[in-house]
Amino acid sequence: MNISRFIAHQAHIKNIEMDGIEVLNVIKDPTILEVDEPTYAKVKDVEFKNGTIEVDVFSKLLPDAPDYARGFIGVAFRINENDTQYESIYIRPTNGRCDDQVRRNHSVQYYAYPNHKFDILRVTSPEKYESYADMGLEEWIKLKIVVHEAKAELYLNDSSYPVLIVNDLKNEVCSGRIALWSEVGTDAYFKNLKITQAV
Repeated sequence: MNISRFIAHQAHIKNIEMDGIEVLNVIKDPTILEVDEPTYAKVKDVEFKNGTIEVDVFSKLLPDAPDYARGFIGVAFRINENDTQYESIYIRPTNGRCDDQVRRNHSVQYYAYPNHKFDILRVTSPEKYESYADMGLEEWIKLKIVVHEAKAELYLNDSSYPVLIVNDLKNEVCSGRIALWSEVGTDAYFKNLKITQAV
């Protein structure tokens, strides 16, 4: 996960050693006030259309995180050349063990940039693009995203069954870059990135 493999876009990135392992730290540029924006570290020289993306993620809240911060952390894929279109799946670790059942139901999220951010999907298709999954802050969580044409599935922590299924990815099916994504108030860490292209 050396920083040389990545290009920062509207984010600050650096390498940090955690438990003897070099991990990538990604923090959203605080001047970007909109949410669900391209605030990520893009993987260099990899074009991805269909296949599997695996990565371990760990999130903490920044000291100045707003009240609505949830430890947002995830993956963007099929990013176009000028960062104006992509798909994304991310998690909200603080929601996973919250006493509020509604918040628990919003633990996992899909969105498509630019026209189908979480707030739009929550209104137009409530519950369809969000799900519950057990998780928490400050613990390593393994994400595996399986993408095939207009379908994507998210698996957590080597689960046998997906915690989220999206059967109608909103953007056109195309090849694009992959990125490690972080949102407001999140101190995000990534390790063990593995990308498997479908044959």
